[in-house]
Order: sequence, then C-alpha cells, then structure tokens
Amino acid sequence: MTEKIVFNIDGQTGRIDKILADFMTGTSRSQIQAWVKDGNLMVNDKAVKSNYKVQEGDLLELTIPEPEQINVTPEDIALDVIYEDDALLVVNKPSGMVVHPSKGHLSGTLVNGLLFHVNSLSDGTANIRPGIVHRIDMDTSGLLVVAKTNEAHQKLAEQLENHTMERAYLALVHGVIPHDDGTIDAPIARMMIDRKKRTVADGGKKAVTHFDVIERFRDFTLLKLHLETGRTHQIRVHMKYIGHPVAGDPMYGPAETLSGHGQYLHASTLGFIHPTTGKEMRFEAPLPDFYSEKLAELRKN
Repeated sequence: MTEKIVFNIDGQTGRIDKILADFMTGTSRSQIQAWVKDGNLMVNDKAVKSNYKVQEGDLLELTIPEPEQINVTPEDIALDVIYEDDALLVVNKPSGMVVHPSKGHLSGTLVNGLLFHVNSLSDGTANIRPGIVHRIDMDTSGLLVVAKTNEAHQKLAEQLENHTMERAYLALVHGVIPHDDGTIDAPIARMMIDRKKRTVADGGKKAVTHFDVIERFRDFTLLKLHLETGRTHQIRVHMKYIGHPVAGDPMYGPAETLSGHGQYLHASTLGFIHPTTGKEMRFEAPLPDFYSEKLAELRKN
C-alpha cells in the first residue's frame, strides 16, 4: 500500500531533498532523491527535481511507494518452540531477532527459521509474513503465536482485534514508580518528522496499557504490563509518556541507560482460545539470562 505524506513548509528554505531528509529521520537522502526522480514528490501540485529550492509556504506531498516484494529463504535457525500442533505453534523469540524480513533484514529472521522447520504456514498479511499473527520488536524477547492454517490465522487475528488475547510483558523502566498499579489511556500516532517512531497525540489510535509494580530498585522499577490494545511500540511509547521509559530502549529511552541488549522488555505471558479445539491456552516464558542477571545486579545496589 502506498503512503502519502503532506509537509507544510514554514520558515525553512533550501534544497528539497535535504529538507525532507531532515524531516524524515531514518530515511536516507539518496532514498528521497530516488522517490523524487520517480515523480513521487509534488510541490504545490507540481512535480519537481531534487535540487528544487523550497520557498516558505510551499506545500509538499510525498508519495511513498509500496515496498518491493522480497523473496524469503528458509534457513536452519534454532527456534525455541514452546508448543506446537496442526493449527499453530508458540515460539519464545530471543532478543535481537527480527520477526519477519524487510529491507536491511533479509535473513536470520523468525520467518526464515519457521519456513525451514514448519511444513505449513498461513498466508499471513504479506508474502514476507507467513504465519505471523502479531509481532514484537527486534530487541523485545518473548512469546508469539504463529498460525499454520489460514483458518487458524483468521480466528487468532479476531481475538487480537477483539482484545481477548492475553498478552503480558515484564519491563524494567527508569525511575521509581510510587503507586502500585495504573492504566495509561493515551492515543498513539506515527510521528510526522520521524516515520519510524510513534508518539502520544490527539487524533491517534486508541491505546491502553495496564501495569502493576513487581519490584522497585534504587533507580528502576520492574513492571508487569497487560496490553488492552496492540499499537506499534505501545509499551515503549506509553512508558516514555509517563516519564518512565523502558531501560535500554535505543529509540525512546534516555542517552544514559542500560546497554548491551536493547530494551529490557519481555513478552512473558500469552493466552488465547485455540482456534480449532476451543480450549483455553496459556503460556509463560522465563526471562532471558541477561535480563535475570541485570535484576540480580540491581538487587545488590
């Protein structure tokens, strides 16, 4: 699906490719130039070149084309399969593993491993996402349910949409939270100036996160969080919003944070109704070693 972004330039002048690169953090100038060359950029309803000098008040409309199709190759990657039957499997994904291929991550993903180990997967939402019902970030560890059939995929996706799938996370966050529990009800939208990031914003999609304090340390708090909705980066955005960003988060956390393994965020609990048997299923995944070791270290301080 193509995406259109409208920029109303106010108070900035200069080459259009440079200005857009400044606006769109994470997108290279060469990528923007390629879009411009293909005629995907309009200024005041007219196509321009990359060296066009922006004038104050210009209205820019950039059309980002649908990504090119990527061929996914099966790979013999070790997977921690918690449960498997004819309809689905539950996988404990390690921190550092991408869920499905994309530009920059064409191999070594969960999907690459699934295609090697599993005889059948659902069609998914794209050719690069067979079996993937829901995702967690690369540096988030923990549980995912994977569909083997299209029927199972549809029924599991309906549980996600209806908020009846149980998903709980353990997050180590900056600061000491004084109250024992809470709910964050704040809409989340994509950031205009950095399309890879999300933020709390009026007009965004409804997002609700519930949390309970598990343990307090001198400078950190361990939380258990339940997702009522499942927006991209929801926990990370919500915790930053209330002033307690996830430790180690390279995108939403402070510059001085715990390093080495990405964010300390673990999908610890997953519960759903089995799509063919109707049985209630619930799974728990222990913390990764690096996470447990960090908690033990914090308890000594």
